[in-house]
Amino acid sequence: MQTSAKEENPGAWSDIEIAQRIARGDQSAFEFMMRRHNRPLYRTARSILKDDAEAEDVLQEAYLLAYRNIEKFRGESALSTWLTRIVINEAIGRSRKSRRRAEIIRLDSDNTSPLEYEVAEVNMNEATTEQPESAALRAEARRMLERQIDALPDVFRTVFVLRALEEMSVEEVSRCLDVPEATVRSRFFRARGMLREALAREIDFVYEEAFSFDGARCDRIVAGALDRVKN
Repeated sequence: MQTSAKEENPGAWSDIEIAQRIARGDQSAFEFMMRRHNRPLYRTARSILKDDAEAEDVLQEAYLLAYRNIEKFRGESALSTWLTRIVINEAIGRSRKSRRRAEIIRLDSDNTSPLEYEVAEVNMNEATTEQPESAALRAEARRMLERQIDALPDVFRTVFVLRALEEMSVEEVSRCLDVPEATVRSRFFRARGMLREALAREIDFVYEEAFSFDGARCDRIVAGALDRVKN
């Protein structure tokens, strides 16, 4: 039997077709679904958990849950929306567990040796690899943005990630988070304002540190000038 062009092109499958194929045990359809939605769903989980590894774990758990319940998808909303809601629920549940664990860890914090923190810091520094200057600048700019997004209050952070990074519509975000569209608009507006203010403050601080002259450079120039004077 000849295979149709649609059969060979997963990009032409509708959300319902993808769900039906997965329900029939089509592993290639499941892989296609994950690869298509991986980045936005990871960012969604990351916006709630603020931890890369936790977000990856949650995403895998969410995919497993989606796989086991794919027959419940009826196409009443987009598959991306359905998956996002699963990820949000899983991430919120993980976040609550993490907070409870953190409370227990704090009780035992007095027994932690400072040496443990020193070793961790050394290991992190050893893993750092030197990159070209342009790549390093882009990486630092990205880290600055990520830090400030992480610092946003919980109710604003996920809305900002879905609207700004993933470019979801107000209606889509409203469905994913189960909040009114007006709430999505106001939270996004507030989040964007807070982020701009935070980035402006950080950039102002960086201005003061630009072309730093202390430390080794200062010592080198002074020593060189003294040597010339002596000679």
